[in-house]
Amino acid sequence: MAKITRSNSAKKSSVPSVPKKVAKKKGAKAPSSLTKKSAKPKSPKQKPWTPAEVYEAFSRFRKANPEPKGELEHLNPYTLLVAVVLSAQATDAGVNKATRALFAVADTPEKMLELGEEKVRDYIRTIGLYRNKAKNVIALSEKLIAEFVGEVPRTRAEIETLPGAGRKTANVVLNMAYGEHTMAVDTHVFRVGNRTGLAPGNTPLEVELGLEKVIPSEFMLHAHHWLILHGRYTCLARKPRCEVCLINDLCRWPEKTV
Repeated sequence: MAKITRSNSAKKSSVPSVPKKVAKKKGAKAPSSLTKKSAKPKSPKQKPWTPAEVYEAFSRFRKANPEPKGELEHLNPYTLLVAVVLSAQATDAGVNKATRALFAVADTPEKMLELGEEKVRDYIRTIGLYRNKAKNVIALSEKLIAEFVGEVPRTRAEIETLPGAGRKTANVVLNMAYGEHTMAVDTHVFRVGNRTGLAPGNTPLEVELGLEKVIPSEFMLHAHHWLILHGRYTCLARKPRCEVCLINDLCRWPEKTV
């Protein structure tokens, strides 16, 4: 309830006074004209990008970096799968540091099983959650041998059945190993999709489907790499580098610095 200050000129004021007894009564509310407006006005809804703007944005990404590459080091589809599973809640640089030595001795499911869970733990102990991840690496290797003849499957549904692998993992493997037009949404892509207004969504899946809907097919092979790199090095979480952003004139973010 708003606090009411009485003065000698209160009777002359056009604002109605509230009787003292009523003001003290439990649950009583002051007139709406006296309440403070504490809520901030809602920001206007972002205007959707036009197809021409989307095409222009990805044309710029392509011109600046025609053949973008993922930063997880790998030797084949299997080592890519393992690297992506290990990258959950870890940096690509940290994963690469651990897997260089691991993949030198175990680049197939058979070799990984021969190495064993304990030794896998030793190789990846610098990575967060390494104990559980070592279990997943061994378990997914066993499943690949038992159900997929030692090969990484080529469908999202099958990859998602592997221990430690979710939708994002499947999308990365399908895109990087098999050239599928999938959109892997990590924290960087999620941020870019929402901040720019390119594909706003409350969940990674919403952003994924939104991006797939608006990005032209000719850009889809490299689209998720461009967006990841853009979020990692330009559209930073805390202090975005709007001054060097390739698409700052197209971006819908109301707080951009240019």
